Amino acid sequence: MSEFVSMGGYGGYVWSAIAIFLVTLALEAAAPLLKRRRVLRELRGRLRRARKSNEENT
Repeated sequence: MSEFVSMGGYGGYVWSAIAIFLVTLALEAAAPLLKRRRVLRELRGRLRRARKSNEENT
């Protein structure tokens, strides 16, 4: 098991590359979800302001 982890002396490079890849993959998976939440919040605010503006004009 120790040989597998050390990967012939290149383990530090290999495991850091895998860690960077996994972090990037997680960020890429989370980004659309966070953007969707932000866009929905912005649209709700616009709708609220439009309704309020229509009520004041009526």
